[in-house]
Amino acid sequence: MSLFKRFIPLALLMVSLSPALVWAEEPVMATESVAVEAPAEVAVAVTEEVAAPVPDKGDTTWMMVSTLLVILMIIPGVALFYGGLVRAKNMLSVLTQVMAIFCMISILWAVYGYSLAFGDGGSMNWVIGDLSKLFLAGITADSTAATFTDGVVIPELVFVSFQLTFAAITVALIVGGLAERIKFSALLVFGVLWFTFSYLPITHMVWAAGGYLFEAGDLDFAGGTVVHINAGIAALVGAIVLGKRIGYGRDAMPPHSLPMTMIGASLLWVGWFGFNAGSNLEANGGAGLAFINTILATAAAGMSWMLTEWLLRGKPSMLGVASGVVAGLVAVTPAAGLVGPMGAIVLGAVAGVVCLWGVTGLKKMMGYDDSLDVFGIHGIGGIIGAIGTGIFVSPALGGVGVDGYTMGGQVVTQATGVLITILWSGVVSLVAFKLIDVTMGLRVAEEHEREGLDTASHGERAYTN
Repeated sequence: MSLFKRFIPLALLMVSLSPALVWAEEPVMATESVAVEAPAEVAVAVTEEVAAPVPDKGDTTWMMVSTLLVILMIIPGVALFYGGLVRAKNMLSVLTQVMAIFCMISILWAVYGYSLAFGDGGSMNWVIGDLSKLFLAGITADSTAATFTDGVVIPELVFVSFQLTFAAITVALIVGGLAERIKFSALLVFGVLWFTFSYLPITHMVWAAGGYLFEAGDLDFAGGTVVHINAGIAALVGAIVLGKRIGYGRDAMPPHSLPMTMIGASLLWVGWFGFNAGSNLEANGGAGLAFINTILATAAAGMSWMLTEWLLRGKPSMLGVASGVVAGLVAVTPAAGLVGPMGAIVLGAVAGVVCLWGVTGLKKMMGYDDSLDVFGIHGIGGIIGAIGTGIFVSPALGGVGVDGYTMGGQVVTQATGVLITILWSGVVSLVAFKLIDVTMGLRVAEEHEREGLDTASHGERAYTN
């Protein structure tokens, strides 16, 4: 019995020493044991180090190509499309405006735009980001940005560049509503104000986590509200505030070079694949869906505009086909990666007809001079696309579907996004235009408008005899 009593303390001693003995004999098992017992913050740090996602080279390459394609949309796409539509005496002014805006917005995006658009705004995160990434602070070649798939990332600098092009083209689109009569200096000042107080908040609300419309479930795959409705409303407000061009409605103001307009429209279509398919952020089936939808919706809109014009006027025009193509590109933008190919065709066909009415019947009825029909095509086309996305995202109609989807509920959500964008852009645009008008003046002098902005504003001519 005494021997048993002596054995018990000895056994307890051996048990207490067993972890040390295991550590000495089996270091691998000891490492696992220590990892389990380690403080939580240490364990998380180890896990993150091991599981840190690495950007896929294919996705990264696709996003860089997409960024280049969107730049192609702006310069020379938008520039030539607009340049061909104005009179010869204003050709270079439009080209200069588009290129200067691209340069200016690129710098503003790097300085504060990206941070405000995609930063975490704290208590204001529902509407705007913060300045934590002012001057792209903290973003290096090793920084990553998440895509739509868990664990998949691309380099953040590539994402910054891609979104930069969206900001630039949105401001550049507004030029078309103000062409042939706005001061160059006034346009640049307006660009800064509108970019800061309209584009950045709308972008954050729609595309940033925590943004009001993002959290509400608003669907905007590539910029129906952020880009097209936003810019279309600004152009409409600007056209009204500026007033009509001298001789508008009385003198003939035909496009001076429809071949250039056709080239511009073609470059837009090519570049739009980066705009839409690139917005998938990954080179996968989702990008493929957006890619084919960008073909089909655009083709359907070009055909529907052409056939309707042919029926109403007796002849199909090249300008009509080109305008229909752009209308289709606009309409499919918010829906590109969300609807099926047949849904894209329907969206495009509807947009071609309705946008034709927008640049003829509605424009005449309201009496405004939107020089190059930015509102009629981008504003109306964007509205059609945004609302239509809520319908054709339905799996029953070939769409990809979303969690908790009901057609009525999603259409209401889409309409809410449209209404907020219209009101926000409209108010910001009106205030900015009026402020500029009373301080530095919006419109060029009458003699300069008659002379043409190429020589009056820039001292050069597009053509010489």
